[in-house]
Amino acid sequence: MIKALLTIDDIASENTVAIVDYLNEKNITVLMFAVGMNVEKYYDNAIYALKNGMIVGNHSYSHPNFADISFEEGVADIEKNEKVLDKLYADAGINRAYRPFRFPYGSKGGVNKDRYQKYFEKHGYDKVDDRQIADPWWHESGLDKDIDTLWTFDFAEYNIRKGSGFTKEDVWKRMDDENPASGTALFKNGSNHILLLHAHDETEELVPEYYKEFIEHLLENGVQFISPSFI
Repeated sequence: MIKALLTIDDIASENTVAIVDYLNEKNITVLMFAVGMNVEKYYDNAIYALKNGMIVGNHSYSHPNFADISFEEGVADIEKNEKVLDKLYADAGINRAYRPFRFPYGSKGGVNKDRYQKYFEKHGYDKVDDRQIADPWWHESGLDKDIDTLWTFDFAEYNIRKGSGFTKEDVWKRMDDENPASGTALFKNGSNHILLLHAHDETEELVPEYYKEFIEHLLENGVQFISPSFI
């Protein structure tokens, strides 16, 4: 059996509503990480995600690389998005029970990594329950201790852009790769995953309903989706 928590980054977007409708059709609850400026642009779509059962976490306000900015700048960007998300939850009439955080690009702050972890602990951010992830690299990298949410498998479908040379066939190859250069093989029997997709209208333009194709492939290969839970 393969179990997976699905996470979707960079909401909100034009296609957020369609993604949420499909997920509910499949009875899949996901953890969506919101970029504040995207939420402000597509506010009603972010509200829709909350009202239809998704959990929305903090993915920063402006999506910077936290290794390239000062700790003070990073905290300011995180807290700016906190205000956006507090208002979002309030306007949706949903209790904001959990405050998970994901770094843009998976960049944990460079030399400030430990300072950010202490910041998350002090300010009550929630750690996704990753205790079933047994992969040695996850533990050797200290990811089992970090409060922010990384992933075990990235579809990398955000690379599908005009002129990039990266196509959905490249995503299929990643999904079916039994010996990936990093992370864990997606269809390794007995594995537990945190999966990463994105809500990008640019991808939607080139591969309509791309999320359906990839999620259907997961279901066909016996992946059992689990709902977000926190330690």
